Amino acid sequence: MTYKLLSVSFLLLIFFNAKLSAQVPEKEKSALIDLYQATNGDSWTTKWNLNSPVEQWYGVDISDGHVVSIILYENNLTGQIPKSLKNLKSLQVLDLALNKIQGELPDELSALSQLKAVKLEMNNLTGHLPENFTALTNLEELILFKNKITGPIPASISHAEKLRILDLSYNRLEGNLPEAMASLANLTKLALKENNLEGEINFSFARMRKLSELSLSANGFKGSIPQGISSLTELQSLQLQENDFSHFENIQQMKSAYLSTFETDDLKLNIKYQKLFDSDNRMANSQFEDSNN
Repeated sequence: MTYKLLSVSFLLLIFFNAKLSAQVPEKEKSALIDLYQATNGDSWTTKWNLNSPVEQWYGVDISDGHVVSIILYENNLTGQIPKSLKNLKSLQVLDLALNKIQGELPDELSALSQLKAVKLEMNNLTGHLPENFTALTNLEELILFKNKITGPIPASISHAEKLRILDLSYNRLEGNLPEAMASLANLTKLALKENNLEGEINFSFARMRKLSELSLSANGFKGSIPQGISSLTELQSLQLQENDFSHFENIQQMKSAYLSTFETDDLKLNIKYQKLFDSDNRMANSQFEDSNN
C-alpha cells in the first residue's frame, strides 16, 4: 500500500510540474531561450537545463503562468540582450547587473508596461537610452551606472512617473537635462555623476520632495545651481562638484536636517556645511554619552 501511495504521489508530482511548465506561453519560453543563447548560457556561472521546466531555471520567477522576474546578476553573461525579450509582457524585474553584456539596450524593452525594475549596472552596454518611455508607467528603478551609454536623456523619461531610483552615473551621456524631468516627483535617488552632460539646468527640483540623494558631479553643467534644491527636506547627500556652476545662491540655506554629504566647487560653502555636520555629530555624540550616564 505504501509503495502504491508513493508511486501515485510521484506521478502526481510529475503531472503537476508538467502542467506548470505548460502554463508558460511558448513565446515567453522562446524569449528566455534566446536570452540564454544570446548571452552564451553555456558559459554562465549557473546554467539553465533547457530540458527541465522553466520554473526550475535559475533566476526565473513565474507567476500565474507568466515570467515576471529574471535575476541573473553576476552570472558571467556575455553577448547582447535579445530583442525578443519584448515577448515577456508580464516581466516586472530584469536584473542582469555585474556581467559582461555588450551592445545596445533594446528599444523593445520600453514596451514592457509591467516593468518595475531594470538593473543593468556594471556591464558594457553602448548606444543610446530608449527614446520612448511612454509605456513604462510602472517603472520604479532604472539602474545603468558604469556602462558606456551615449546620447541624451530623452524627455520622455518623465512618463515613468513612479521612478524612485534613476542611476545613470559613469556613462557617456550628452546634452542638457530635459526640463520634463522636473515632474519626477517620486525620485529618492537621482545619480548622473561622471557623464558628459552640459549646459544650464532650467528647471526646479522643488517637486522632488522625496530626494535623499542627488549627484550631478563631474559633468559640464554651468550657470546657477538649479532652484528648489535647498527646499528638499529629505536630502542626505548632495554632490555638485566638478562642474562649471558659477552661482551658488540657491543652496546657501539648505533646509534638510539629514544632510551629511555636501560637495560643491564653492570651498567656503563646503566648509560652512562641514562645520554644521561636525556640530551635529558632536551634539549627537554628547546626547549618546549623556544617555549612557
